[in-house]
Amino acid sequence: MTGRRERAVCLDCLRRFRIPAAVYLLQTLGSLAVFRLYGLETEAFWYAFALSFCFLLSLFLRALSRARRRAAQRWRTLQNVQTEWKQLPEPETLSEADFAAMLAGLGTALERQSAQSAAQQREAQDFYTAWVHQVKTPIAVMKLALGAGETPDPAELREELFRIEQYTDMALVYQRLGSRSNDLVVEEYPLDALIREAVRKFAGQFIHKKLRLDYPGTDLRIVTDRKWFLCILEQLISNALKYTPSGSIAIAVADGVLTVADTGVGIVPEDLPRIFEKGYTGVNGRQGASSSGLGLYLCGKAAALLNLPIGVKSAPGQGSRFSLDLRDKLVSA
Repeated sequence: MTGRRERAVCLDCLRRFRIPAAVYLLQTLGSLAVFRLYGLETEAFWYAFALSFCFLLSLFLRALSRARRRAAQRWRTLQNVQTEWKQLPEPETLSEADFAAMLAGLGTALERQSAQSAAQQREAQDFYTAWVHQVKTPIAVMKLALGAGETPDPAELREELFRIEQYTDMALVYQRLGSRSNDLVVEEYPLDALIREAVRKFAGQFIHKKLRLDYPGTDLRIVTDRKWFLCILEQLISNALKYTPSGSIAIAVADGVLTVADTGVGIVPEDLPRIFEKGYTGVNGRQGASSSGLGLYLCGKAAALLNLPIGVKSAPGQGSRFSLDLRDKLVSA
């Protein structure tokens, strides 16, 4: 402890002893006055006074020593409060108990916050590690195409550039999801306009893969955040395109449920419960180098942010059907 703190401990101990010392002094003066009034010998009085004073002084020194030890222990705890806040001595007074309870509450909150921060840091590290490995694939393809000595196919370059743009958008979406404020702007929108906006982004992909799009349109209106709703829909369309080598993709709205169905490779039953987990690719995803397991993870996170129940039905070789329950978000006619 510092010298200033030592003096503070001594003064605090003296303050606690001021009442017993005052009572002792008054009793001593009263006893001396009685001895004087009755003309008694004061030798016995001074002897008793010396003994009682030594006893009182020993009590004070004992209390001071105990106070110094407890103060030193509290000081060590305060110096390393993040790790030793549980090592406080047992409280002896109400104020010490209140102090210990306050410190325990702060320590518990700090531990919880530290654990959450560490978990978020690990999650971010895992995400960006997977993201970096994933974005390197289209870059490598473009480098090979440009270094082959022949005129590269513009359509192939546009395809790989589009994939890089998608992964860049994923990183931005993940960053926004991890921020304290997700800047939600909930307004009323025509559902048809949102769906068509998402589809237009993938027009080149439909043409390149020769896939048919079936979308009859809808006149419903929805209350949602435009940015995050488009994020969900774009990820579902992107996922359908990725795993549909031929055939068609159908988007429909019926009974307040929006579905994105494809005629792709499908999902094995054991993978269905985990497809929205971060980095989980499943059997079909592991068979293709383009799968990262990040798209559906972000899709699930964004759906939870908007409180939109999301589901999937699929079977190997029979395609997949993803659904968004919009019934609580639709505007009544």
